[in-house]
Amino acid sequence: MKRLEKKNAVITGGNSGIGLATAKAFVEQGARVIIFGRNQKSLDEAVKTIGGGILAVKGDVANPADLDILFNRAKEKLGSLDVLFVNAGIGKFAPFESISEAFFDEVMAVNFKGAFFTVQKALPLLNENASVILTTSITNQIGMQNSSVYAASKAALRSLARTLSGELVGKGIRVNAISPGPVATPIYDRMGMPKEAMDQMAKGIQEQTPMKRFGNPEEIAQAALFLAASDSSFMLGAEVVADGGMSQL
Repeated sequence: MKRLEKKNAVITGGNSGIGLATAKAFVEQGARVIIFGRNQKSLDEAVKTIGGGILAVKGDVANPADLDILFNRAKEKLGSLDVLFVNAGIGKFAPFESISEAFFDEVMAVNFKGAFFTVQKALPLLNENASVILTTSITNQIGMQNSSVYAASKAALRSLARTLSGELVGKGIRVNAISPGPVATPIYDRMGMPKEAMDQMAKGIQEQTPMKRFGNPEEIAQAALFLAASDSSFMLGAEVVADGGMSQL
């Protein structure tokens, strides 16, 4: 039997990178999946690539009205949810002294506020024994330069995994987190940095990683699959770190 047979799942940020790889893995394991993202073109491409009756909904997690649309569609199409993968996020990095209020608000609106209200608005649909998975980052536990706002937003999610675990365990809902290290995803292309600077940064990250490489989205998707399935039934408020040893060695 497939690990997510007859399970219903929503994945935010499911149109690229880790979210897309996870959507593929969930469908392969028997789940009915809705993906949510801001880019209609990549959503359409994801639907064609994945198949399996996957449904795409366009919207922004930072906009509560868009989240209402998402979960109304989920209720209409799926009825209830067994898995919620709160994966949508943005990566923006800058020196502390140069960060503007607009920069701060944009990162926090997507990475923390968006994740917070994604879970809150999904709550009425979550079945007993449902799994909620939050995508954090190893920046929540290391002092990476130029990441003050991004790291803080991810640390907030790590904290949220714990507090929501305490609040929702009585409903039979498990909340856990995945903490990726450097992963080759489109998030790096959206940083707005010149290619030469990006290449230099990537080289530096690889040198700092004990495994001397970036991870790939499929590797993180397997961690998400583990937390979504009954394999992780005794895990609550935990953080699965997948970073090639970067934060550990």
